[in-house]
Amino acid sequence: MATNHPSIFKAYDFRGKYPADFEDDFGYWLGRACAVFFGIPDIALGWDMRAGDQAFAKRFTAGANEQGVNVTQVGRIATDMIYFAAGHLNMPGVVFTASHNPAGWVGAKFCRAGASPVSEETGLKDIRALLESKAFPASAATGTVQSVDILPAYVQHFSTIVDVPAIRPLKIVADAGNGMAGDVVPKVFGSFPVEIIPMYFELDETFPNHPPSPIEPENVQDLIAKVQAVGADFGMAFDGDADRVYFIDENGGRISASFITAMIAERMLAKEPGASVVYNVPSSHIVREVVEARGGKAIRERVGHSFIKATMRTNDCIFGGEHSGHFFYRDMYFADSAIVTAAVVMEIVSKSGKKFSELVRGYERYFAIEETNFSVEDKAAVTKKLEDQYGAVANSVDRLDGITFEFEDWWFNVRGSNTEPKLRLNLEATTVELRDAKFAELGAVLKG
Repeated sequence: MATNHPSIFKAYDFRGKYPADFEDDFGYWLGRACAVFFGIPDIALGWDMRAGDQAFAKRFTAGANEQGVNVTQVGRIATDMIYFAAGHLNMPGVVFTASHNPAGWVGAKFCRAGASPVSEETGLKDIRALLESKAFPASAATGTVQSVDILPAYVQHFSTIVDVPAIRPLKIVADAGNGMAGDVVPKVFGSFPVEIIPMYFELDETFPNHPPSPIEPENVQDLIAKVQAVGADFGMAFDGDADRVYFIDENGGRISASFITAMIAERMLAKEPGASVVYNVPSSHIVREVVEARGGKAIRERVGHSFIKATMRTNDCIFGGEHSGHFFYRDMYFADSAIVTAAVVMEIVSKSGKKFSELVRGYERYFAIEETNFSVEDKAAVTKKLEDQYGAVANSVDRLDGITFEFEDWWFNVRGSNTEPKLRLNLEATTVELRDAKFAELGAVLKG
């Protein structure tokens, strides 16, 4: 086996504890495997600030070179920059990052030339099989290594998406969580007419201030306090590899990712009427309603960036959003980018002339329970119990992703975790009282 624990291979990447979950020289063997898998002479390679990821990148380069493949090192980057590199340079991309995982983890994400994602269904199984076999053909040549600073081209490109001259002097608190946003945000927004108040910009793989995962409300409490203390226009919190972002309004209110999806979709459709927008199953109904009200086509998809990206490419979607804080742009090679999203939100707030809370209020038609996990030993049995109890009385039931029950004034979705004995609940209702009552009711079933 190429690893001590094959479970490091997930649906869209690999992640494991370093070095316990990996055999000696794993990075080298992965470099050779990717060289054979991609089958073209060049690969773009980046890494985050974790020492283990940097060590893997170094040995990956050696392995790919031995297999005859040239490696273009784009250096220490946010994850979205490898997608840009793969599109801009037209070569496959690999970035070593453990994303929002805590200290002590390493990982990697992969994409093909043009930034098309590599998932379990589209190649990760093949990469794993090559790792396990170590059956690599001999190469007559040795590959080369070159370093490329992708940042100038990256900034120039996304400035074609964002109306930078329209951005006014905003005061923004940015919480990097000691992750890659601390390196990238100053470089990208340093020339913008905004005041960025930094929080935890020091790169530190031990994450001494809070875990690098802003989806959990407890991890944005420092940001909320800072926004209120300095009177900022809004706050933004990035995850460890800076490919997800969450927003806080000027009052310290945490903004649903669904509202951000609806807000950006509205802005995109104003530029391109009739375009398609994709959103995932747990997203608020407000997304579909806003897209359709603005003359766009709303496409509902399963959770997971590979599904979103594939649907975007098939339907030439201008934009996509997930409940988890990933936001995707056709003009960024159909990839997700938290940095672009931050700039787009700056533009929207600037042009609106409103406070962030006022802007968001227009999307607050429903009241949601954001994704909540329940530990469940027998996921199938509990899901069947929910189906028996709610299926007959629901207006509709669908199984696009887990199972979704629609009622006149509320809905809920339950999805099973791919890796843990857990069910994930998302729920939305037309009133706070109905939301809370139904959450308690469902919680009783899910807790057994």
